[in-house]
Amino acid sequence: MKKIIASAILLATVAATNAQSLGYQDLGILFSQNDNNGTARFTAMGGAFGALGGDISSININPAGLSVFNNSMFSGSFNSRSSDIMADYYGNRLTTQDQFINLSQAGGVLVFDSAYGSNWSKFAMGFNYRITKDFTDGFIAQGNSGVVTFDNFPLDTNPNPIVYDIADEQLFNNTYNGDLSEFNIGFSSVYQEKLHVGVSLNFYDLNFTQRSNLTEFNSDINGNELDANLYQENFTTGTGFSFNTGFIYKVNNSFRFGLSYQTPTWFSEILEDSNIVNNDGYFGDTEIAVSNDNVVYDNTAGGFFPSQSLIYRLRTPSRLTASTAFVFGKMGLISVDYSNMNYTRTKLSGANFMQENQAFQNDFVNTHNFSIGTEWRFDKLSIRGGYRFEQSPDAFALNSDDLNEYSFGAGYNFGNFKLDFAYRTNNRTAAYNFYAGYPGVNPANLTLDNRIFTASVSINL
Repeated sequence: MKKIIASAILLATVAATNAQSLGYQDLGILFSQNDNNGTARFTAMGGAFGALGGDISSININPAGLSVFNNSMFSGSFNSRSSDIMADYYGNRLTTQDQFINLSQAGGVLVFDSAYGSNWSKFAMGFNYRITKDFTDGFIAQGNSGVVTFDNFPLDTNPNPIVYDIADEQLFNNTYNGDLSEFNIGFSSVYQEKLHVGVSLNFYDLNFTQRSNLTEFNSDINGNELDANLYQENFTTGTGFSFNTGFIYKVNNSFRFGLSYQTPTWFSEILEDSNIVNNDGYFGDTEIAVSNDNVVYDNTAGGFFPSQSLIYRLRTPSRLTASTAFVFGKMGLISVDYSNMNYTRTKLSGANFMQENQAFQNDFVNTHNFSIGTEWRFDKLSIRGGYRFEQSPDAFALNSDDLNEYSFGAGYNFGNFKLDFAYRTNNRTAAYNFYAGYPGVNPANLTLDNRIFTASVSINL
């Protein structure tokens, strides 16, 4: 990373201009999304716990599930994620593979029996940390669009400078780092052993970094060559808050249903530092070399690394979840969750975001998402499976842009502690346009495949 020596405070969306990096509209959607991380039991069943409870990760969907616990406990989980991103760009295909390991979840529940002879027989308090969204990934796209954006050498002082207007190839290297994590504190109680109600407070910590490098290889009619590199970086941090509330009602021993609502997440202060600022006519650190001159142009050669800082606010969509579950005694269960998120209600503020906020209204939709999970017990061994569907928020998305995730897992109850394991795989497609200012250039078409292994340990307290 280049050291930032100078910075400018901008109160406009200049950073998105001439940028190959994500714009504020893209970031607003990205920071609103959820990887559905949790315990191995939770992920193996597709996260369909809105009407079940009894798992610390259910606090993220319906905090009423905390009072389903019969005793206090603690759990922690690790994720191992293998990622493949295939980029198709003008007939050329490159695949980037990587692997990441993190502590994805840690939390516990304290259960208290009522000290009074009231209808409220039990009270539970839960706390949980989890990685809501893991941003770490990267891809490389390479091909030839036939479009030239660097057609001259800035140090060419001839009266008739050479024009390098023949596109030979473009290479784009993009990496993301960071995560969106959350800490939940929840409270729940049960009325007459039938109605569970709960509420949770959710605190978010945002850390996101994008580094991208665009290389153009151009030439003129005489075979003179120009190689240009444009490097852009964006460092974003922020904090946010939301709360959940919900209930679970047990109709009988076999059937229950639940409903929960999560407010929008209010990021009251997001701080962005970026080098996407006009420096000698280029928006980013730029180097240009030509085959007919030994001198290399570098707009940071004088030790001047301009940057911009911007503080803004973000409101993400709220989420409404309806759930139902069928319990077959101690043998097993089937659970289904449906959730709704309206991305048109995403809003940026704190600067001139009129264009982005209008795009949220025009280019995004009210999404419908669902998950289904099942668990079957064989003495102390449990076998689980699940499926999760997440609709793309893009109004112009292809069917393949929707996320489809399949999962399965198993757990063993040793008495005072449990070991659980889960494996899930998900895939979707997406488009990335690193020439956003040039309508004639097609985006790179990405195919994203993730394979995630989760291991959890739960200890009764």
